[in-house]
Amino acid sequence: MTEEMSVSQDELYMAAAIQEARRAWILNEVPIGAVIVKDGEIIGKGFNLRESIQTTLTHAELLAIQEANQAVGSWRLEDCTLYVTLEPCPMCAGAIVQSRIKRVVYGASDPKAGCAGTLMNLLKEPRFNHQVDVASGVLEQQCSMILKNFFKELRQKKNEKDSASEE
Repeated sequence: MTEEMSVSQDELYMAAAIQEARRAWILNEVPIGAVIVKDGEIIGKGFNLRESIQTTLTHAELLAIQEANQAVGSWRLEDCTLYVTLEPCPMCAGAIVQSRIKRVVYGASDPKAGCAGTLMNLLKEPRFNHQVDVASGVLEQQCSMILKNFFKELRQKKNEKDSASEE
């Protein structure tokens, strides 16, 4: 497999993760999406549902991992790649290591909570019994823009609401 083919494949699956992020946006959730791929097939999908369900554990990656576990009938996801639009947080990075996912590909870095290389790299921590291959920056601009546009829209709505309540 050539590197060029691999990159386009990564972009294809990241585009699927971006679609999941858009589903979150429609529900007024922070638009982060994830898909898990095994043998060229998406076996798990997820997008943030934290606000809708009011549960800490409903991050995109965790929901995708649960769906993939069900698809393969095991907690082990050893031959799988997780694509996610934003760098995993510490909770999700821990779940990725625990599920034995082989590779993580993310779009945008997270300067506030990124644990796949930005603040720290829990996925490559040598003291754990499993390390994960990491690729970053795939469709980074699109992944970053969906988040920036979401928060820009949120601020505009808040400002409009604040202006209306002052009148």
